[in-house]
Amino acid sequence: MLKRRSFLATAAVALSVFMAGCGEQKQEAAAEAAPAAQEKVTWKMVTTWPKNFPGLGTGANNLAELITEMSDGRLEVKVYGAGELVGALDVFDAVSRGTAEMGHGAGYYWKGKAPAGQFFAAVPFGLTAQEMNGWIYNGGGLELWAEAYEPFGVIPMPAGNTGVQMGGWFNKEINQITDLEGLKMRIPGLGGEVLKRVGGTPVLLPGGEIFPSLQSGAIDATEWVGPYNDLAFGLHKAAKYYYYPGWHEPGTTLEALINKQAFEKLPKDLQSIVLAATRVANADMLAEFTARNNAALESLVNEHKVELRPYPQEVLTQLQAVADEVVAEQAEVDEISKKVYDSYKSFRDQAIDWHAISEQAMLNARNPQ
Repeated sequence: MLKRRSFLATAAVALSVFMAGCGEQKQEAAAEAAPAAQEKVTWKMVTTWPKNFPGLGTGANNLAELITEMSDGRLEVKVYGAGELVGALDVFDAVSRGTAEMGHGAGYYWKGKAPAGQFFAAVPFGLTAQEMNGWIYNGGGLELWAEAYEPFGVIPMPAGNTGVQMGGWFNKEINQITDLEGLKMRIPGLGGEVLKRVGGTPVLLPGGEIFPSLQSGAIDATEWVGPYNDLAFGLHKAAKYYYYPGWHEPGTTLEALINKQAFEKLPKDLQSIVLAATRVANADMLAEFTARNNAALESLVNEHKVELRPYPQEVLTQLQAVADEVVAEQAEVDEISKKVYDSYKSFRDQAIDWHAISEQAMLNARNPQ
């Protein structure tokens, strides 16, 4: 009996020592793992916008700050404006190659590489900002967008919207469709192709080059965004007439580009933070443009004596007919463009039906003619 008690006592002590040792090992392992889990990651974000440019550039800044703050500094995103690290129109390539982990721009700037991306930026006479969000988030658009960019190792996410843009700046009146013939106009994407079909010459320029090109006469006309941004660029100093509406960009979605390999290296919580931050930034930018545009327009008209003009309805009708042809032809460029177009058109058709008795009907009731 004494021997048995002695054995049990010895075993208990041994077990206690063993458990203590295991506890110390676990604590040491946890201590070693903790720094790795909290290791700081720094990403570069390149943009197509001038550094800190109101609305667009600050929208990119906002996204970077959201990611940094939401991650408590574990993922810090540093923003580089156009030309600081890469050229304004080289953002997509930079993210694809891994030169930068993120980018901020718009899909029509790299239509030569990913033609289907134009549908996720702006389609003439297409979806408004609200409708774009509906299609992308809940209508299958995001999955198709990811498929379009997958060959390039890039993950796209909506990261801002300007709402309906303005129709452009001109130094002559636009009274009929023939007034667009021979016009050299800065206008990107599908809208530029429509201008080409009616006899104009579309010119693709990054934002920072627009004012000097318009002022020097290198281009005859330009569109940019809307009053808030156009006033900041001083476009009223180089053109007299300001036309509306922005038939070519009715709800322009800006995109966050994420290098897929860099994203997949992040722990799951940081991945979720990156994606959630794009949603916040997407909503924030649209709210900012909605809040700022009219005050800027009043300044342009009342202080700077800009002549605000509506496009004649006949011109818009003819532009829409051409736009329908251009967009349908774009669907035939490649297989993914066809899939995107079919999804886009189906959503647009049902959005038109619904908004006829919701948004449009309410606007008509609020502003009876």
